[in-house]
Amino acid sequence: MKKLSIGSFLSIILCLGLYAQSLAQEGIIPEDYYKTIFVSQTEISPGGDYVAFTKTVIKEDENSRHSEVWLQKLSDGRPDGEPFRFTDPSVQSSNPRWSPAGKVLGIQSRRDDDKSVRFIRITAPGGEAFTIEGVEGAPVWSPDGSTIAFINEPDSDEERPDRAGWISPEAITQTLDSTRFDGRVITHMQYKRDGTTNWLPHPSTEKKRQIHIVSAEGGEAEIITDLSFHAGEIEWSQDGRRIYFSGDPLEDDEYSEEFTRNLYSVDTETLEWSKLLEMEGSQSSPILSADGRYLAFQHTPGRGAETDVYIVSLGRDGIPNGSPLNLTESWDLQPGGIHWSADGNQIRFSAQIRGNAHLIEVNRSGGDVRQITEGERRLSSISVTEDGNFMAYTSTDAVTPAEVFVSRSDGSREIQLTDFNGEWMSERVVNSAEPVYWQVEDGTEIQGWVIKPVGYEEGGSYPLVMKIHGGPHTAYGNTWFQAFHTLSASGMFVFYPNPRGSSSYGHEFMYATKGQWGKMDEEDFMTGLQTVLEKYPDVDPDRIGVSGGSYGGFMTNWLTARFPDRFRAAVTSRSITNWESWYGTTDVQWLTEFEFFGKPWEQRELYRDLSPMSYVEHVKAPTLIIHGEEDWRTPIADAEQWYIALKKRQVPVEFVRYPRSSHGLSRTGEPWLLVDRLERKRSWFDYWLNEEK
Repeated sequence: MKKLSIGSFLSIILCLGLYAQSLAQEGIIPEDYYKTIFVSQTEISPGGDYVAFTKTVIKEDENSRHSEVWLQKLSDGRPDGEPFRFTDPSVQSSNPRWSPAGKVLGIQSRRDDDKSVRFIRITAPGGEAFTIEGVEGAPVWSPDGSTIAFINEPDSDEERPDRAGWISPEAITQTLDSTRFDGRVITHMQYKRDGTTNWLPHPSTEKKRQIHIVSAEGGEAEIITDLSFHAGEIEWSQDGRRIYFSGDPLEDDEYSEEFTRNLYSVDTETLEWSKLLEMEGSQSSPILSADGRYLAFQHTPGRGAETDVYIVSLGRDGIPNGSPLNLTESWDLQPGGIHWSADGNQIRFSAQIRGNAHLIEVNRSGGDVRQITEGERRLSSISVTEDGNFMAYTSTDAVTPAEVFVSRSDGSREIQLTDFNGEWMSERVVNSAEPVYWQVEDGTEIQGWVIKPVGYEEGGSYPLVMKIHGGPHTAYGNTWFQAFHTLSASGMFVFYPNPRGSSSYGHEFMYATKGQWGKMDEEDFMTGLQTVLEKYPDVDPDRIGVSGGSYGGFMTNWLTARFPDRFRAAVTSRSITNWESWYGTTDVQWLTEFEFFGKPWEQRELYRDLSPMSYVEHVKAPTLIIHGEEDWRTPIADAEQWYIALKKRQVPVEFVRYPRSSHGLSRTGEPWLLVDRLERKRSWFDYWLNEEK
């Protein structure tokens, strides 16, 4: 056998090293979505012995998602062993809820029978699930654990026709044969809702969800409300004599433009119920202090107004005996879910802050609003032990999918409990998101982030894709976006800004674009893009792409029409092109009625002035159009108009129509369609921005 020289041997070693390096340089690809594990719905047990959470995996072969409830045992706030699956792997399970003593876990479970609620005793891993007779909805235990309340439609002895509500009871026209007619006769406006495949029946035929109670040992459930509207958000009083809840008595009034959700209470013995407060606007999220003396809730005076956290003192009868106090009057961000501290002296809630999401606290008496947790990340699904010593939550950042964490209630001694995505992500290169700031003409500071291409080398020349979020009152930030890293892996810079109109920067910032969609925030995008070009000289200014979905799709259309020489290519998803036609087909007409100061016939010129279709003759950018065929939020007719206009003008264009897909395609669509969407966006930009044209 011929022996290798030292030089040849070293050459082989060098080649192997370069090969290994090239493998290590592979970034995120669309198919990695199938490997991603999603955690949510964290629930720490009252005594802090366990953290329950929902783990969701993608079943590629079945084109589906599969959820299970997992547990992590704790000892003094630290993990005791590894997290383990607690529910039957052959069925879907989610939404864990602890009993007050922490001995039983309630779950939502999809099985062959009609029982969707199951319970498991915490005696051993994978305990046998059982049902409690009479419980037909997500369980809410009374404080002493003796009774379970839930919300569900009441059972009825009357048979409901298979087509109940298909023909409006207000219909004037008649049919010759009702058994043959399988169409719809509609006299109401709210006949469709995004995410719902079937048309909605006439609201007068819909049963309203009522509050039921049943012994925790099981039995026949008692319906304790008889409401003409849906009950929601139930909360037990400490003595179990009263249940607080919210509801909107005008929910079926399709002409009502006011916020009219109220708080109510019902006596569990007399079944008498009453409205709690006389306040304009909407109240929601009732939460009692541990001693039962105070009720915290959220209040929104009207559409577009700030949401604040309030408390009101309660008498011994559980009825308010004072005026509500606004605890966040001087704080202008949006509060999330609220809960009390264990000693009842503070109220805590989550909130988005400049692209992050953290736990916030305010004293019961008001005063300064304080941020408890820290970091360039987003926390969600926060739950706390009964004594308030520990809390569990999920945390994600710009380079990491969400995982489960536990910490002390002040955010200290934080420990990561799961690392489901660590192994596969260790084989990928994921570049960090670098913040960038700039000012627009009126002095407002705008924030964005930039991700460099995988394999970036200083002095090179790279394309850039500017991503635009939906809403418009949402925000990008420090959270995991696979789509961004897929583009980065294809050799592109990715720039994603939070222009005026975004949430998490204050109420005035969020509604600055009212009546000026596109007209105002185009400055934010274009000055931001110029800032990025100056800060990152390796970006090729002649290879700029733009992409977004929903409002981001609208802005993609808008920018390519208003700045035709700036963008080499575009991808517009579930977009709006014509506000007048959109108004007649969407399920949310109220959106532009508020934002555009009226209906299309009241603000005809504004609707047309803010429509990308009014400027479509200027578009030059090759455009990929992506839309779901069952999207009722931004119906596909808008995509069809844009496609025909570009096609007639001989602008390179492709139109991808996804079947069985609602407005949530990018988040909750069928896995295969979602991954296909990622690849089509990547390959479109790769063709127009990376290849020589």
